[in-house]
Amino acid sequence: MKLQSFRFRITLFSAVLASIALMGFSIVSWWLIYDAKVKRLDAEIKNQLIQSTRPQSTQWETYTDSLPSVLGMNGATTVALLVNDRDGNLLYRSRQWQDGLDANSLWRSLPQPPPDPDRIPFELEPPPPPHPPYPLSPIAPLDPPHPDRPNSFSPRERRPPRDRHPQPDRPNSFSPRERRPPRDRPDFPQVFQAKLATRRSRKAVWRVGAIHSPQTQVAIAVNLQAIDLEMASIGNIFLISIPVVLVLVAGGAWVISRSILYPIGRLTTAIRNVTVQGLDHRVPIGSTDIEFLELIFVFNQMLERLERSFQQASRFSGDAAHELKTPLAILQGQLERALHQSEPGSEIQQTVSNLLDEVRRLTEITRKLLLLSLADAGRMSLNWVEVNMSALLAEIAEDMELLAPDLEVQMAISPNLFIKGDRDLLVQVLQNLVGNAIKYNLPQGWLKLQAKCQGKRVIVKIVNSSQDISLSEGDRIFDRFHRGDSTQTQKIEGSGLGLSLAREIARAHGGDIKLDAAILGQTGFILSLPVGDRD
Repeated sequence: MKLQSFRFRITLFSAVLASIALMGFSIVSWWLIYDAKVKRLDAEIKNQLIQSTRPQSTQWETYTDSLPSVLGMNGATTVALLVNDRDGNLLYRSRQWQDGLDANSLWRSLPQPPPDPDRIPFELEPPPPPHPPYPLSPIAPLDPPHPDRPNSFSPRERRPPRDRHPQPDRPNSFSPRERRPPRDRPDFPQVFQAKLATRRSRKAVWRVGAIHSPQTQVAIAVNLQAIDLEMASIGNIFLISIPVVLVLVAGGAWVISRSILYPIGRLTTAIRNVTVQGLDHRVPIGSTDIEFLELIFVFNQMLERLERSFQQASRFSGDAAHELKTPLAILQGQLERALHQSEPGSEIQQTVSNLLDEVRRLTEITRKLLLLSLADAGRMSLNWVEVNMSALLAEIAEDMELLAPDLEVQMAISPNLFIKGDRDLLVQVLQNLVGNAIKYNLPQGWLKLQAKCQGKRVIVKIVNSSQDISLSEGDRIFDRFHRGDSTQTQKIEGSGLGLSLAREIARAHGGDIKLDAAILGQTGFILSLPVGDRD
């Protein structure tokens, strides 16, 4: 299911990407930290294995107890030690050593020590003795000190220079160009290569290191429980920090998305202001982001075309209605005079009477079209006066009793309902609504007229018994020139402009008309108008 909020989708998408990135970063960081800790432990184990090959006493238990601190582990870390002789015979096994820690496979994978167990690596050999010192030239004895200057020499007496070169006739001496031949290094295998591996016992995971020496085989095992506990703490930190970071990322994305959607908000405001009075509004480009320039440019072009088309349509309907008024008025006058001059009851009089009715109908249609064109252009002029809706509805009710004496009329009109508006146009609205309630009523039906003040608005509700109105008919009932498809509707005279004009007049007064067809078997219209403040 697609999420309807674009801003929410941006926030959710940012949060998902951030969560994936954070989870990947956490996993990689956790693994790197774990690998660094294991490598540091491996380096410490190797160092201790190499040191264990040096000649030492056989107090391996004391050495085992010192291993945790030497390896940089806490006191609760378990460290085990296994020592065999050159032939694999057990010399020492700490009580922490478990059967699952297989050190033999590590020893077998290491190079074997030299045959002579007394041989030690070249790196541990003592340094060779120094070369015999070169002979020195004889030194002349010092003269006794001057009697006036103790411990001083005569100005002209100097010590003879030392002969820095050995005498050629001395044994064990070398000529200046003679050099000692290079000393041969012994070919000794790398016996101090350590091997490390991870072993699992029944209760724990161990890091085991093994090494060969000419005298012993040594294996050190360290329980990784301490590292696992540290990594668990680090993992908990990641688990706690990730939701917090995600909330911050989501909040930041929500705030940033607001600034991203700001140009769209401006466009929405401009569209909202596009009314009959505001077709000349345009969205200013100004400092708009380049990503929205084309959208705003196209929208402004659409407004220009819409304004031009609307002006042409308004001018056409208004001009046509205005131009038809004069011919229709002349035609109506001629027909009325012909009607009076014709013989009463004659066929000519009947024909002229029918023509006069059609001309009056055309005159009413042109008048409504002219009002609609003015309303569309926002130029409907209103004569604002204070109107007593209670008294006006009472007059309409008296007319209903004369027009439909067979209908059952029920009235509930609150007193002193005052509004500001054009009285003549409001009378036309009420007459249209009441006329429709009478024309489209059922035989021996009923009609209800209600009026009350609700908040800052006057609510007028006109309900009549009628046939059911379908949903499609309800959506189109205010369309111009639209009439119902039922047989009863086709038999009733009308132009299909009354409800449309009534709603435009109500909207010009700041109100509206809505259809209320929620109950089957009846039709109602609700007229709402703002309350006018009395001076």
